[in-house]
Amino acid sequence: MKQIKLPKMDCEQVSQEIGDFVIKTVREVNATGCAIGLSGGIDSSTAAALVKRAFDRFNSQGREKLELVGYILPSSLNKIDDAEDAQTVANKLGIRWEMQTIEKLVEAFKSTNPEAFENNYDRGNMISRIRANVLSTKAATENKILAGTGNKDEDFGIGYYTLFGDGAVHFSPIGGLSKRLVREMATFLRLDDRIVHREPTAGLEPGQSDFKDLGYDYDVVELVTEGLDQGVKPEQLAVHDQVVSVVEKQIEIYKSAFGKAKLITVTAVVDDILKRHAGALKKVKIIHPPAPEITLQYE
Repeated sequence: MKQIKLPKMDCEQVSQEIGDFVIKTVREVNATGCAIGLSGGIDSSTAAALVKRAFDRFNSQGREKLELVGYILPSSLNKIDDAEDAQTVANKLGIRWEMQTIEKLVEAFKSTNPEAFENNYDRGNMISRIRANVLSTKAATENKILAGTGNKDEDFGIGYYTLFGDGAVHFSPIGGLSKRLVREMATFLRLDDRIVHREPTAGLEPGQSDFKDLGYDYDVVELVTEGLDQGVKPEQLAVHDQVVSVVEKQIEIYKSAFGKAKLITVTAVVDDILKRHAGALKKVKIIHPPAPEITLQYE
């Protein structure tokens, strides 16, 4: 069975390509820059760093100035560390930022959508849509466009985002980067190790993490979806040496962390990813924010 190749990138080249895309997108609509939601996580921090890098390069040429502004919008479900990490990133980048809790907005929806408070899943997605509304309105009132923070594995791999929530953005700077490549880019951009190695979480449910929710991490998602793109048949993925090796380790890590596996076989993990991938493609047909074309090498 043929080897599944994972892409490599030249961080300087790709950051330049993403920056060119950001500048082109902003100037086409005569916007004054970008707004972005900062969560303190690696994706929003890396996206913000790339946009700021692009704006610094553009502004140094003596043209009109483009600005990036960050909005930190915690709810009661977010840890204090989340907001503190987001502030640290904003200050490190030297951007204007605001922090406003959205808990009163969330509570206000009890009058119109009491059913959304009956379970954590619906409440979490509602919070994501509320946050998107605030961000979109902030961007609009400042004549800015809203930069998304979704990576390739989340948005196009398994659709792990809220439709009309965190997926409701004007463009996706890191939409071409897998989570693995986002980590690589974050290191290149000299983001703090705390951010680079922070556990992914949507922050929409108590005690939630992406790994706990899914039963596997994004490196598995990348391997399976790259395999599909490279012509490995779905039925072959569950017995592919590369996939089996990685997934078996993931299952053991999950069992060690949570007492029992969420998905107990390699086949179950692959099937879950394939099911979510089909859903992701359907989501893309509804909302598909443009992402930059970037240069990746498959060796």
